[in-house]
Amino acid sequence: MDDELWARIEPLLPVVPSNPWPPGRKRLDSRKVLCGILLVLYSGIRWEFLPQELGFGSGMTCWRRLRDWNEAGVWQRLHELLLSALWAADLLDFSRAAVDSSRIRVMKGGPATVPPPVDRGKTGSKHHLIVEAHGIPLAVISTCSNRNDVTRLIPPNEAVPPSRGKCGRPLRRPKRLHADRGYDHEVYRGKVRRFQITPHIARRGTGQGSGPGVYRWVVEGAIALLHWFRRLRTRWEIRYDIHHPFVTLGCAVICRRRHGTALCWK
Repeated sequence: MDDELWARIEPLLPVVPSNPWPPGRKRLDSRKVLCGILLVLYSGIRWEFLPQELGFGSGMTCWRRLRDWNEAGVWQRLHELLLSALWAADLLDFSRAAVDSSRIRVMKGGPATVPPPVDRGKTGSKHHLIVEAHGIPLAVISTCSNRNDVTRLIPPNEAVPPSRGKCGRPLRRPKRLHADRGYDHEVYRGKVRRFQITPHIARRGTGQGSGPGVYRWVVEGAIALLHWFRRLRTRWEIRYDIHHPFVTLGCAVICRRRHGTALCWK
């Protein structure tokens, strides 16, 4: 983890008061624990197999910090902070957005998991992702795999955080929303228009590679980047408050990469 990313995360972490009595083991450095969490996110290694000789602490320590920092809203605020930084650097394009979903396999069950009517009854979840025109993830939610995509069209739009990187009104709503034929429904087109967003949703029966497909490929690429993290390809966490922080942290890492790459090119 580079120093710039840590400089953004450190002020967001909750301050834990020290307790000198009774004496005990010193609290592990938060940066080392965060490196352990990132190692689990990248490699998909099991918590109990986390190598302690690297100085990350035990897997249970990293698991508890991930849970506690999620309860404190660290990961969501980090994502919002990075989106604001991208907006300040003119790297966000809200002229249009795209939404799509991807199903992942669930190994141990838990909330937001259910066997779908296909795939031989294997338990699964869905990641519903909305991105801006360049494919930067704005928000992601997780649901059961048997949920129809069109019923999850509105929640990702509501979950987009405001970007406050410039003077004036915070940026939050795209002007247009592109989606595939799985979101084709007049009722939900009307709901999208209530957010003052123009829906561009493919009609059922139309051919492939036309219409919204010209602009929708960016969300497919963002899903591929999100599932590049091995911990997000397959859901091993039973608890939703452990799985969702991984998803939000993955989106934040993608935003940080895009911000760093753009600054290098400049």
